[in-house]
Amino acid sequence: MNYVSRKETVIELSASAVFLLLQWLIVGLTSAQLAMVLVFNVLFFVHPLTRKFALMGIPFVLFEISYDWMRLCPNYEVNPIDIQGLYDAEKALFGIATENGTLIPGEYFNLHHHPVADLLAGLFYLCWVPGPIAFSVWLFLKGERQWGLRFTWAFLLVNIIGFIGYYVHPAAPPWYAINYGFEPDFTTPANSAGLARFDELIGFPLFATIYVKASNIFAAVPSLHAAYMLTATIYAIMSRQPRWLITLCGIISVGIWCTAVYTCHHYIIDVLLGIMTALIGIALFEGVLMRWSAFQRIIQTYTKYIS
Repeated sequence: MNYVSRKETVIELSASAVFLLLQWLIVGLTSAQLAMVLVFNVLFFVHPLTRKFALMGIPFVLFEISYDWMRLCPNYEVNPIDIQGLYDAEKALFGIATENGTLIPGEYFNLHHHPVADLLAGLFYLCWVPGPIAFSVWLFLKGERQWGLRFTWAFLLVNIIGFIGYYVHPAAPPWYAINYGFEPDFTTPANSAGLARFDELIGFPLFATIYVKASNIFAAVPSLHAAYMLTATIYAIMSRQPRWLITLCGIISVGIWCTAVYTCHHYIIDVLLGIMTALIGIALFEGVLMRWSAFQRIIQTYTKYIS
């Protein structure tokens, strides 16, 4: 496919316009959605190669849309918010004894942190979504398009499972319990927590800017931060990528796990459940969907279209 047909042009521009209109009327249009639509359309129209990557990356677009549209029905309107239960469980399972009493790991690291650790924490957390996107770019450029499709659609399934978890068990992050206690306050703004130390180091409110746009602070369980790069690592292993890439993905994955706890964004319990979410999502995708003949044909057709 060396050009975009009139039919494809109409479909793409119409879909973009409908999405932006619905976003504006129902949820509220933000600069992030405008940027996403602009980038997708540039990739779609500028060159046949970038158009193929845009099509492979549709699951990333669906992920962002589904996350944002959860604002229509916040999870805390579906089930009670767990604030104290998680805090107490974390203290019982992973509490650190000090002369001032038992502290959860996040509280301990609030008191015992180091600039080097703060810098690494920020760098690791910045890989949260860019890391998986970069891995999909790698697979695309290597010509391993079917693996790219399997990874991106498994990534979307992991997200869907995680989002279901948000509704089944709405939960506050540790920074909320530490700063605001155990009563829910729906007017509480999002907080960059321990990542504020990274902002101080670089002299720019990077994470403060990112977290001010968070749509729901009561969505800590499971930790999808913990799931994303683990999903990339597993697919790097499954697709037999170079050892250096597998190692890099693994290091970033573990770094994000540690950062989530170190900066008070997640409990260790959240991280473990995030790891479980990734494993369940991949198992369902590879063990169920990829063994379903109809779905296999869809993936094969999709692969030919972007090859």
